[in-house]
Amino acid sequence: MTQLHGHHVVTGDELRATFAEDEEAKGSGFGRRVFHAIVLVLLVGVIAAGAVGAWAVMNGVIKVPVAVASKAPASLCPTTTFDYVPNTTVTLNVFNATSRGGLARTVADQFAARGYKMGSVDNSNTAYSGVGVVISGVKGQAAAFNVQRNLAGTDYYQDNREDESVDVVLTPGYEGLVAPELVDQTPGKLSCPREDLRIADNAKWPVIPTNPSGN
Repeated sequence: MTQLHGHHVVTGDELRATFAEDEEAKGSGFGRRVFHAIVLVLLVGVIAAGAVGAWAVMNGVIKVPVAVASKAPASLCPTTTFDYVPNTTVTLNVFNATSRGGLARTVADQFAARGYKMGSVDNSNTAYSGVGVVISGVKGQAAAFNVQRNLAGTDYYQDNREDESVDVVLTPGYEGLVAPELVDQTPGKLSCPREDLRIADNAKWPVIPTNPSGN
């Protein structure tokens, strides 16, 4: 009987169902609160870890690998071993980048006396302050090796010329050619004594002319 004097009488089954629904609602709400708390803790942890990681990177504690392993360019000095070619096969241009008047002509005459084929003889300009510079294209590297053996202490540079000619730029450190009887004619490599400098800082490269001054 569910009616008493016109009023609904709650049965045991209905009472149990009502409590079951209340417990289910309470359980669901508690579960949501636990889930939200876990998400919040994880989010705080991620933010804290990011802050610590950023601090460690900025202070050098953690080293981050760079995408490009090294920015250092490949060596600019040829590694080929050359034989000493005969002087008579070398066509040589001589340029004076010092304040000593007539030096290019004097040195050109000395090279000519050793059998070299002389080309241009002129003045030029360069910021290089060593003994001198020897310049050629790829085809003239064997000839450039020969010239370096006669003019010790020079620095080799390659340009884009397509012939076998060689330029010699005499700079303030020039003191003279190697005596003919002392020239080393054994095989060897081109000399680039300032290789480390030109790789480390391009701004310090000497300005090397590939053409005469136009005089």
